[in-house]
Amino acid sequence: MEGIAISTDHWIGGERVSSSDAFDDLSPIDEQPIAEIARAGASEADRAVDAARSASGAWGSAPPKERAETLHRIADGVEARVPELAAVETRDNGSLLRSMRGSVMPRVARNFRFFADQLLALETGSRGYEGFAERIAWDPSGVTVVITPWNAPLMLATWRVAPALAAGNAVVLKPPEWAPLTASMLAEIAHEAGLPDGAFNVVQGIGEEAGAALTAHPDVDRVAFTGSVATGKLVAQAAGANLTPVSLELGGKSPFVAFADADLDAVVRQAVNQFDNSGQVCLAGTRLIVERSMHDAFLERFVEAAGALVQGDPREEATEIGPLITREHLERVDGFVQRAEVEGARVVFGGGPNEALGGLYYRPTLFVGAPAGSEILSREVFGPVLTLQTFEAEQEAIELANSTDYGLAAILYTGDEARAERVSSALVAGTVWVNCFFVRDLAAPFGGARGSGIGREGGVWSFDFYADVKNVCTAPWT
Repeated sequence: MEGIAISTDHWIGGERVSSSDAFDDLSPIDEQPIAEIARAGASEADRAVDAARSASGAWGSAPPKERAETLHRIADGVEARVPELAAVETRDNGSLLRSMRGSVMPRVARNFRFFADQLLALETGSRGYEGFAERIAWDPSGVTVVITPWNAPLMLATWRVAPALAAGNAVVLKPPEWAPLTASMLAEIAHEAGLPDGAFNVVQGIGEEAGAALTAHPDVDRVAFTGSVATGKLVAQAAGANLTPVSLELGGKSPFVAFADADLDAVVRQAVNQFDNSGQVCLAGTRLIVERSMHDAFLERFVEAAGALVQGDPREEATEIGPLITREHLERVDGFVQRAEVEGARVVFGGGPNEALGGLYYRPTLFVGAPAGSEILSREVFGPVLTLQTFEAEQEAIELANSTDYGLAAILYTGDEARAERVSSALVAGTVWVNCFFVRDLAAPFGGARGSGIGREGGVWSFDFYADVKNVCTAPWT
């Protein structure tokens, strides 16, 4: 594909493994088949977990410096293949090629480099307590299963794979069935970097089959999942039967709160950015909540800016909005839009597929007047669909922002520093961006509140999850 040879078999125990069954991988750009992908079931899941278990001892006992050096070599391999990885992922999931080349694939390499360095910075020295000596140890937990979504497959996979490997765990990755190809390429990059056979395995398949077999496997020590709330509950239930710890990053319905004292240019620019990746971003501030006195000026400028967005083939440099991932997903997004109109919300612009482009292209959409508590205000659409609400007072803004079951992120724009402190403290969210958006310090904690997830990752928080943190307390020697 795109002149690049990619294996469609699994990667287990350092070798390619086929399956008797397969599933079709379609490109969202034109809905044409890309390849037939090996389709795993319980037997392949068992084989991958066994391979990971066999490799976990040697990899986990390798000195931290050696593990860190291996992760840096993986990052080198990713950086050398950024153009190929970007081209494949764009064809596979429809994301903008320029974003893949310029930021997403470089972030993949950064994930490996950061956690390699973080491993060497972990606190391991001794400290005293009433004459006793205490020493912290970060022991590998064993086998980690990572299950990732299709909207940024490789970047979101390595956000979990990199710290798990750094902690000394062996990993089984189940990539998304709608965009699995860059995970296959990563397996080869890791192998070429010298990662021991079995320390990283890729099992391709359907969530209800391969994913279910992996999350319920009794010989798995950690499960990290990114995806929908509904699937997250199933993952937690399956892992819970074995008391396997889980880290869940789930859906979002993030508020974008703007006060009238904010920079209107910045507010409009950032609000339009919420259409990024065709709205297929869990962190997106899809609920625009603006102070009533700025509503008219904001709406006029927002409609103008959104109307200028270029929609089309994501491989074209000028394109700003590409397709949705599958026909099934487009119909799901359109279902939300149609039900919102029935419930009384009014479409300002958009409101359906882009007839001129056909295929999976959905027009950027804005709703106003949605009734309080309606589905369009309370459930994640995961498409280019925003809503606009207004408020009069600060407390009303906070109540509107916190009026869903989610708590992944929030965006706040204001020119008042004291207000920024008050409101950000009151917002229920794992991350609050004040006068900015999508700033990611990999050392900072990341995760969701309420229905948006369980746990925090990033920096030392990742090692808290992927390692068994141990305290060795020693009496004074006489």
